[in-house]
Amino acid sequence: MEADYRGRFAPSPTGPLHAGSLVAALASWLDARAHQGQWLVRIEDVDTPRCVPGADHTILEQLAQCGMVPDEPPVWQSQRGALYQQALDSLTTRGLAYPCACTRQDIARALAASGHARERHGELVYPGTCRSGLHGRSARAWRLGTRTDSRITWQDRLLGPQSQDVAQEVGDFVLKRADGLWAYQLAVVVDDAAQGITDIVRGEDLADNTARQILLQRALGLPLPRYLHTPLVLGANGEKLSKQNGAQALDTSEPLVLLRQAGAVLGLHPDTAAATPQDWLRQAVPRWAARLKNRF
Repeated sequence: MEADYRGRFAPSPTGPLHAGSLVAALASWLDARAHQGQWLVRIEDVDTPRCVPGADHTILEQLAQCGMVPDEPPVWQSQRGALYQQALDSLTTRGLAYPCACTRQDIARALAASGHARERHGELVYPGTCRSGLHGRSARAWRLGTRTDSRITWQDRLLGPQSQDVAQEVGDFVLKRADGLWAYQLAVVVDDAAQGITDIVRGEDLADNTARQILLQRALGLPLPRYLHTPLVLGANGEKLSKQNGAQALDTSEPLVLLRQAGAVLGLHPDTAAATPQDWLRQAVPRWAARLKNRF
């Protein structure tokens, strides 16, 4: 077991935890304990317009009621802007990031003119319009420049071999948004490195972000963590369970019930005679290790 293992759960405080987010929290906690490592919580609140006042503390309380308490005090991304600016300055100084004046409409028109008007997960693939400069326009956002050799491959501990050509499938992606807020991709990469995170365990819906984050880690000269993406809890419409499609806040009055339900999603079925959340979690750790014995 790796004594230096450091994992994390990084929720966005857009509301209380729901069944899907508890699965991700549980998987990250179990993986840290199975490796005899540390488990941290980071509140990812850079997208301040979407954050609900008090949701951060509600999330921490829900985790504690389910027996999961971080090994270090939580950190809040909204307090870490100086770190993100240092990273952006480093990329800009080395010519790896650049300012962009384009609106979504500008990008759509450029793609249409080139015959490549397609959307990817609802996002337009940026065509590189501002790589050569702003040409008198005002900067709105900052982007990481991708190169033609931007195919990223990695081994997901659960999903297996993964590959994505960032330049072709994403384009130059945003590091700082037009509204002045930091983009998720930059913030998460900087924070994972600053906190010494060795293993990232999160929901499968975030697997698509991994190639961009590896590209950023390499550009910033940061360590590359290992990745494991867990199964999603689906809503009644067959889509990922989320607050947008009716996910209900967890009722933590019966935490054992919640843990059993989350564990079932992960393929774990510890003894139902467990009397406390802590008992259930202790039983679940070796089962998690056994399930992933060839993927540690």
